[in-house]
Amino acid sequence: MSMPVISMPCNPISMCQAVTNLIESIALEETALSHILNAEGEKLQKVIAMECISVQELLEVNDSVMNMVTAVSTLECCLKDKLEFIANNLYYPSRDGNCC
Repeated sequence: MSMPVISMPCNPISMCQAVTNLIESIALEETALSHILNAEGEKLQKVIAMECISVQELLEVNDSVMNMVTAVSTLECCLKDKLEFIANNLYYPSRDGNCC
């Protein structure tokens, strides 16, 4: 797998656009994590609905779901930290209320 290439824009972006891009990327990650959690919930529902499943198999699926929820929770903390960093360090609104 090759490394991604980040191209430089012809014109530098404004602070306002940079903040907007960062917040949008956090929102997209949040959306992806919500889809993962939804899929885990559906997986658990399907397993519970199965008629021929042992308690051991049910516990294994539950552990799998719990591990994924824990991983998502960890990522949520990272996203929270990113958002706090933006709020505390990058966003300096002008006195007239515009961010640009």
